[in-house]
Amino acid sequence: MKAMSQPSSPRGDQWTFLTNHARVLITLARDPEARGRDVADAIGITERAVQLIVADLEAAGYLTRTRVGRRNRYTIDPTVALRHPSEAGHPVGDLLATFLHREDTPADDRERAAS
Repeated sequence: MKAMSQPSSPRGDQWTFLTNHARVLITLARDPEARGRDVADAIGITERAVQLIVADLEAAGYLTRTRVGRRNRYTIDPTVALRHPSEAGHPVGDLLATFLHREDTPADDRERAAS
């Protein structure tokens, strides 16, 4: 009997689990002084899209922008709840921790344990 292959969706290989808002927030959590251009390049969107997303995140209280010379520095409030009702019981810090802890090295872990 011949196995039938599943028809591929026109968008079947293009969807992802995270939104661009989440990607911008994660990127800024990794590098709070990143330029919009660098964030855009890192996640594959336009610099203008990054500007709009940062404005959304700032308006919702997820981050604050502080001008330092000619650059911005972003501070994330990890206590703000996720927006969708099914995730509203979780702070955004939980999401960030999921992605940021993977960057820790064993040396970082030893330093935290010693302090």
